[in-house]
Amino acid sequence: MPFPNIDPVAFAIGPFAARWYALAYLGGVFFGALYGAMLLRSRSLWRDNSPPFAPGAIYDFAFWAVIGIVVGGRVGYVLFYNLPYYLANPREMLALWDGGMSFHGGMLGLMLAMLLFTRARGGNLLSSMDLLASVATIGIFLGRIANFINGELWGAETDLPWGVVFPAGGDVPRHPSQLYEALLEGLLLFLVIRIATHVFHALRKPGLVAGIFGIGYALVRMLIEYVRVPDPQLGYLFGGFVTMGQLLSLPLLLGGIVLIAYANRRRHVR
Repeated sequence: MPFPNIDPVAFAIGPFAARWYALAYLGGVFFGALYGAMLLRSRSLWRDNSPPFAPGAIYDFAFWAVIGIVVGGRVGYVLFYNLPYYLANPREMLALWDGGMSFHGGMLGLMLAMLLFTRARGGNLLSSMDLLASVATIGIFLGRIANFINGELWGAETDLPWGVVFPAGGDVPRHPSQLYEALLEGLLLFLVIRIATHVFHALRKPGLVAGIFGIGYALVRMLIEYVRVPDPQLGYLFGGFVTMGQLLSLPLLLGGIVLIAYANRRRHVR
């Protein structure tokens, strides 16, 4: 399949250009806040009818979320993916317009922002992590679609009929790994968590939804890494067997297991 060659710039007004990648971040926060407000208004979903904070407060959190994602994502990329280069070129650490964001770093930044925000309002910290896990898949879906539009983070060569010839990937068809992640880490995981929250009342056990997200995202990411080309400056680690994405997903997997065990065994007291 030929690459659709979508312009990475969504629209431009004079010297101002809005890129799909930036809009994906903003859209993830916006639609995540809308869905989060819906969850917070449904008090019966939460243990003792007590969500971590008032529905309207999530729009205040949206500003915190943007800061946490951008700062965490950039710091994570610098530390995990290209530290030698940035130590030699420290000014480039702030050059966000040149690309370079880490999902795991952005997630850590977002989690820290949510914990600080919830603590300031006296809410249940684990419930706030459940809320974050319930909405994060929206941003993941939009972000991976933007990666595809940018023609970046493509996969290994393939002879499957849906292989895509990316402009920067040579003249061979490759796995559209960005779309795999959008469908599995984004859409499928959203549906799994939606069933957990609305059918099995998982939000009544603080920490359970966050654990489901941790395990679900980590397993999918670790699997897709086998058909995704790693960053060239890192390549495959440990003799060509492991990627940095898989290593960074391992703590998320273990943390998810611990959270699920904790949520199912602990007698919760607010």
